[in-house]
Amino acid sequence: MRNNRAMTLVPHRIAVLALDDVVGLDLGTPAQIFGTARTADLTPLYRVEVCTLGGRPIRSTAGFQVVPDHGLELLDTAETVIVPGIHDGPPLTDGTLDASVAAALRAAHDRGARIMSICTGAFVLAAAGLLDGRRATTHWAYADRFRRFHPHVDLDPDVLFVDGGEVLTSAGVAAGIDLCLHVIRTDHGSAVANRSARRCVVPPWREGGQSQYIERPVPRTAETGTAATREWARQRLHEPVALRELAAHARMSVRTFTRHFRSETGLSPAQWLLQQRTEHARLLLETTDLTVDQIARHAGFGTTAALRQHFHSRVGVPPTAYRRTFRRTPEPVAART
Repeated sequence: MRNNRAMTLVPHRIAVLALDDVVGLDLGTPAQIFGTARTADLTPLYRVEVCTLGGRPIRSTAGFQVVPDHGLELLDTAETVIVPGIHDGPPLTDGTLDASVAAALRAAHDRGARIMSICTGAFVLAAAGLLDGRRATTHWAYADRFRRFHPHVDLDPDVLFVDGGEVLTSAGVAAGIDLCLHVIRTDHGSAVANRSARRCVVPPWREGGQSQYIERPVPRTAETGTAATREWARQRLHEPVALRELAAHARMSVRTFTRHFRSETGLSPAQWLLQQRTEHARLLLETTDLTVDQIARHAGFGTTAALRQHFHSRVGVPPTAYRRTFRRTPEPVAART
């Protein structure tokens, strides 16, 4: 949204740069998530392609080889470049990177491409010099090693992803899904991102600042967990919902409920409610003609001022600016030749 990436009907071109020992799940995540992002008439919004150094086959950690269609030249024209995680190789063992790969990543960044990493792909971006002085994240288990190799990066291993605008990084495994959905939402709005999430059968939104450390020592049943209470609260976002009401609905003490809630969601009940209210406000801004004052009441913020404050803090723009962006009708643009 910040760069008007969404205002075109030409599919946004994404290059996935795979290195040896690429993590299989990380490699498949961009194609799966971005591939489901479509307009209401099912026009694809993204085109995802894979490249490697020299276009040669590489090993994956999932027991198969990757045979790409492209070499590094794909990075010359891609509008977004994504580096999946790796489980071995120089970026992980000594913090270095093939000079031609580093140069291609820097060139893509310098000409304005959006650069993203999933999991230990952050080691690749850091070795290319793209994270110096920036806040970034990676899988928590690799945090100490990352800091040793790249002391000039402001590493935050406690979050799911970091959106630095032109450079974005995510934590391990499923956090790559969260980042891809976040980018779709940023480019095309909540309605498109939510449809992608439903198609992939994943949660539509986990905020980037959510902790990586979501403790689930024993799976909880619906009877003993907080899932039913969360759904109950979602149906009442327009009403004030107090912590004691949530705990009473779950038939727990406030202390027990708060502990279970955080272990299941990674957030406090208050943080989770604010997240849900903000997401509901986004959807209403995109899909209804309600006034901002009406949306503030429907989403449970109470006042327009409160909606503006929280919305700007979490989304980065005021509600009216967000609505102007995502209620605009994209005009067809001739495809590149």
